[in-house]
Amino acid sequence: MLERLARLWSSVWPDPSHASLSWWLAAIHLALVLLVAGGISWSASRMLRAQADEQGKARVQLAATSAREDLRRMGEDAHAAARALADRPTLQRLLAEGQHEALPPFLLRSCEAAGMQACAVLSARTVVAVSGPALDWQQVVTAATEQGSTFMALPATERVPLLGARATLGDQGLTVYVIRRLDENLARRLSTEVGAEVRLIDYRSYTSAPVGPFTPLYAAALADGRSAVQRIDSQDAYAAAVPVFAASGEAIALIEALLPTSAVDDPASRLLHKLLLTALILAALAVAAALLLGERVVGPVRELTAAATRLGKGDFSASIPTGAAEVGVLAQTMEDMRRNLIELTSTLRRRDAEAQAVLGGIVEGVYAVDRNRIIRYLNPQAARLLGVAPDAAVGRFCGDVLQPLPVDGRRPCEQHCPILQARNAGSAKAVEQLSAASGEVRTTVITSAAQVDGLQVQVIRDETELEAVRRARDSVLANISHEFRTPLAAQLASIELLLDGLDQMSREQQRELVSSLERGTQRLTQLIDNLLESVRIESGQLAIRHQSVALAEVVADTRTLVGALLAQRAQTLSVELPDDLPAVSGDKTRLTQVFVNLLANANKFAPEGSVVRIGAVAAGGEVRSWVEDEGAGPATADSSELFARFRRGGGEPEAAGLGLGLWLVKSIVERHGGRVVFERTAAARTRFTLTLPAEKPA
Repeated sequence: MLERLARLWSSVWPDPSHASLSWWLAAIHLALVLLVAGGISWSASRMLRAQADEQGKARVQLAATSAREDLRRMGEDAHAAARALADRPTLQRLLAEGQHEALPPFLLRSCEAAGMQACAVLSARTVVAVSGPALDWQQVVTAATEQGSTFMALPATERVPLLGARATLGDQGLTVYVIRRLDENLARRLSTEVGAEVRLIDYRSYTSAPVGPFTPLYAAALADGRSAVQRIDSQDAYAAAVPVFAASGEAIALIEALLPTSAVDDPASRLLHKLLLTALILAALAVAAALLLGERVVGPVRELTAAATRLGKGDFSASIPTGAAEVGVLAQTMEDMRRNLIELTSTLRRRDAEAQAVLGGIVEGVYAVDRNRIIRYLNPQAARLLGVAPDAAVGRFCGDVLQPLPVDGRRPCEQHCPILQARNAGSAKAVEQLSAASGEVRTTVITSAAQVDGLQVQVIRDETELEAVRRARDSVLANISHEFRTPLAAQLASIELLLDGLDQMSREQQRELVSSLERGTQRLTQLIDNLLESVRIESGQLAIRHQSVALAEVVADTRTLVGALLAQRAQTLSVELPDDLPAVSGDKTRLTQVFVNLLANANKFAPEGSVVRIGAVAAGGEVRSWVEDEGAGPATADSSELFARFRRGGGEPEAAGLGLGLWLVKSIVERHGGRVVFERTAAARTRFTLTLPAEKPA
């Protein structure tokens, strides 16, 4: 515990040799403010409590005297009520007519209207009529006789003082009396009017009650004859007592007013808290003022020290603050030095930014290594090619990042590294197969420059896609050469046979040779059309001319174009189209090309002597047509692979085409807003289904 207190004290009160001037100014100001504010608060709290005590006594004494004044006015009101009742013609008439049984209800209503609790008509001491509670009217008459028209009484039958008045009723020798009881109801009414709790105490209760906390107060009030006020801490209240005397001088009651001490102490406590808070705020302001003063005194030196520290760390952005006298000269010298450094660093950063822009804008990847072939820089293009983050690659051996595939069982880093070759020859180039982070093998060309200042820069160019394009180009050219050579050779042979035996051949033989020439020409025409359509689609120049097209006409044109191919393999074309089949909106020539490619595909894969079927139905605003053959179908049902460009199916019964037919079918159908799917039917047939939007009726 003592160690904690010692650490706390050392943190609050530092070593004077290390404390700053600002700290000392703040501490002195704080001590002075706390001393002055504490003394003022202590003196003010004593004065405030004394003033609050006087205020509480004055409030409760005012409430008690106000209640007594209200009783006096009530006596006057009672006298006015008695005179008004005596002057009522109705009362005089009832008495004159002797209707004594009607008097009590009349008196009751009149008393309630005047706020009285009992009324009576007496002839001397004889009660003629009465309303309200039963009272000792003989004692009431005695008190009235002694005190006059307004009186107060303490009847033996009542434990509550009475306030009353009387008035003479004409010349009949009768007197009207009105009575108000000084009970709890009246006390509550007085409490509401004076703003404090009021109690009406019967004088007889005071004299017969045992000594209590309020007994000295009552005795002081009776002795003074006017009032007495005290703070009674045991009851947490301010209390005032005012005696009430009858006109005869007889003590009748005591009016007691009570006010809780909290009603006075709480505001005083809140005010005291505000004083303490003000003292704390003043102390905080004093500390702030001391800090500001300290900053004005030691601020220039501190700012100069901070600026020198920033310059030492390489931060040249902030200017050196100026000062007066020697501090100003030193600051100006440091400012000149800072400007020179800024100019030099700006030039270096501009050149670095230019280099970064060049390295970030080129297509090739660039990386730099040190003498140990550790990567020190990697541009974003190289990072994307290798599938690594630049931060993860920097600091690693280049062979571990590039992952070149072994050549003859050895890594190229060991024997054919272009980095090592460039150090001797000035530059070097190598083609390497790199294993990217995704597992894909990339073909790259790495060009290495000579070493400069311990760094060596390499340019890496990805030729994987270029190699793929080259292979695809070579494959297409080979296919085109093969596909064109076969029908051209057959046509040339047919022409030679026709020329040699033109005079000896029968007409049937000549027809067969001409038919063979026709089939070869159709095949060449289809190949050329497919190539041209492929180029148009790739270049975006394929225009679809929308017109009303009858599917039956498209099928008829298709039959004419490929009929010879079907006849060559003894295949039969079965067409089943509904008579009410709606037309489609499209390009008739392109749709004919679609069916020609599908029938050529069926002719190639379906067995000889089989049936090729074309059908169509209309449903839901669409026309669904299909080409169905009895062949085994493609080896894969994957649409993305089946309809791919230059995709050639395996197991073809004759020399394959270019692999463009189904790709063209899909491209043309989709440009018509339709779709094409492949499926195997329940009858084990191959079916290509085309769905095209039907022409909307005009």
